[in-house]
Amino acid sequence: MDKKYDVMGFGEAMVRMSSPEHLRLEQSSHLNLAIAAAELNCCVNIARLGLKTAYVTKLADTWSGKYIVNHGRAHGVDMSNVLLEPYDGCGKTRNGLCFIEVGIGPRASRQIYDRGHSAVSKVSPEDFDWANLLAHTRWYHTTGITTAISENAAEQAVVSLKTAKQLGVVTSFDLNFRSTLWTSEKARETMAKVMPYVDVVIGNEEDFDQMLGIKAEGVGEGYSKIDPESYRAVAEKVVRAYPNVIAVGTTLREVKTALLNDWRTVMMFKGSYYVSRKYENIEIFDRTGGGDSFASAMIYGILENQEPQYIVDFSAAYSALCHTFMGDWNWAYKEEAEGVMRGESARVKR
Repeated sequence: MDKKYDVMGFGEAMVRMSSPEHLRLEQSSHLNLAIAAAELNCCVNIARLGLKTAYVTKLADTWSGKYIVNHGRAHGVDMSNVLLEPYDGCGKTRNGLCFIEVGIGPRASRQIYDRGHSAVSKVSPEDFDWANLLAHTRWYHTTGITTAISENAAEQAVVSLKTAKQLGVVTSFDLNFRSTLWTSEKARETMAKVMPYVDVVIGNEEDFDQMLGIKAEGVGEGYSKIDPESYRAVAEKVVRAYPNVIAVGTTLREVKTALLNDWRTVMMFKGSYYVSRKYENIEIFDRTGGGDSFASAMIYGILENQEPQYIVDFSAAYSALCHTFMGDWNWAYKEEAEGVMRGESARVKR
């Protein structure tokens, strides 16, 4: 039976404000607006790749809520399941904001959140009929950010994942550890409730360590030196701990400067391990959103029944391209990513 959606995501969406030209926020006379929302990032990217997506969240019905809904809709995401709560004018319930400074040279990029009292952090069991919503999708995606923002949101993430599995919907979870939101101890306690209902696990080296207590051997201080083979053991440990997991995906980033990174991806899929080529010295315009682009491409590839090596190679190329665009959303075309996969040059295309 055909479903209305290929992918549905649930999480928090914020308006992102970034200072231009590597300025400090306090130096800037104006800020560039975009959207920061892990699950919506995936819905937008997957819609741009050609599948049908829908997003679920709760927002205050003010300018920032309308900005998020309208921009998601403009990229082909069904935003009709977004719950808009009347805005009270004094911020007791509001939408979160994210402020970004894009670093340069030895100065790292900074991401600063202002998300207290956000509408979705106050989500209640009465807000969403998960059985009805999830009956219409093939795949359901949420992340560790959603479970971290509040007890209410964590409860709804667990309920929605459990409901999805009861309905036979494929589920994915991007670990996305955020130290500003919770401790590793609290994260691991919550993951014990989440992981039994997850089919596909996505994360970077820090995420697996902090969220699941599974650390790769040979990782340098600050997770800077990465051997892709060390993650075979990580993926195997995840699958042994959670036999329901069919795929484990990881991005491996080596940071040389704020605007120069090495990048590759790895994936364990149904017991076999796959490694992408290494993209060396990627020149970065904006590094945020790269992990969500990897997750998007991985989900897309699995849904399209692509070969596992294609999936990991496409995911690496697609997420590498994300670093060349300002904002969290990936403006790369499928054909463009496939060209990068094949090693096509960056010569001007005429």
